[in-house]
Amino acid sequence: MSEAPRPSRMRAQGARVRGVLGSWDVIVLLAVVAVAVVGSLSIDGVSSPRFWRFVTLEAVPILLIALPMTLVVITGEIDLSVASVLGLSCTVLGKLWASGVTSLPLLIAACLVLGGLLGAVNGLFITGFGLPSLAVTIGTLAMYRGLAYVVLGDKAVADYPASWTTSAIKPIHGTTIPWVILVVAALAIVFGVVLHATPVGRGLYAIGNNAEAARFAGISVRLTKFWLFVATGAMSALAGVFWTLRFASARADNGTGIELAVVAAVLLGGVSIFGGRGGLLGVLAAVALLGVLRNALQLADVPANTLTIITGSLLIASVVGPNVAGRLRERLRRRRPIAPTLSHTT
Repeated sequence: MSEAPRPSRMRAQGARVRGVLGSWDVIVLLAVVAVAVVGSLSIDGVSSPRFWRFVTLEAVPILLIALPMTLVVITGEIDLSVASVLGLSCTVLGKLWASGVTSLPLLIAACLVLGGLLGAVNGLFITGFGLPSLAVTIGTLAMYRGLAYVVLGDKAVADYPASWTTSAIKPIHGTTIPWVILVVAALAIVFGVVLHATPVGRGLYAIGNNAEAARFAGISVRLTKFWLFVATGAMSALAGVFWTLRFASARADNGTGIELAVVAAVLLGGVSIFGGRGGLLGVLAAVALLGVLRNALQLADVPANTLTIITGSLLIASVVGPNVAGRLRERLRRRRPIAPTLSHTT
């Protein structure tokens, strides 16, 4: 019977621990803890329940959009029209309410259908005509935002029932955390299971690594990508519903710029911009990191322009950092001498 020497076993366990602690997801989670601790010690109000309530409320629309965006980016595509889909959904909800539609479930359903259709337009141009997603969604970003101004112009619809607006921000009993985060958590579990525990998720990684090879393996690359854009549109519309109810206002400029926060969270969470790599846990941690950092700096009276610069810098770092780290690891691996293998038999 052969048994590995004790030092070898300890080295193997140490390597596994270092692998876990060195994973990008854990690094981002540790960064969240570090920012929260430093902020609590140096900035008044960061440790208060009110602060975490605002962090959660601001994270909800970003999380809703980041869930499907993660899957889109893993396949090697991107959707920059999400903020405009959110804004157009807000204006349609406001227009329908002003026109006499008073059923909230009906309004939500209408917005979800609209978002899915807008996402389908993106998917059709990208998968049907073979156009690059970056160019297509930049175009629809402008087009959908323009349509939002056509629907409502510069007006705002704000006369919603208090029961609607308070329900969007109502806290969980005994806490200050809004109950809507439970809905987001349930959706995150669904997306996480699909991505990490089903053949569909394995197919998404295969598409991102090599779309041609995935096609030869029997995966419907075009159809898969099409439905991902539909899902992204629908989730962006759901974020628009939440946005409207939270702020009790439907405006054409709602959600402007939120696509930057979504893309930054996805890439900072370890999803490769080139596709084929990444996971949902890191993205969730990155949303938390950006939310805590942004709100803490706002409490410290940091100007809004500086916050945008910081978000943009993190976006660049999220693209450059993992690639540099990967190259360094590969270089160290090549330089590491190969230890001789000894067998011990008892």
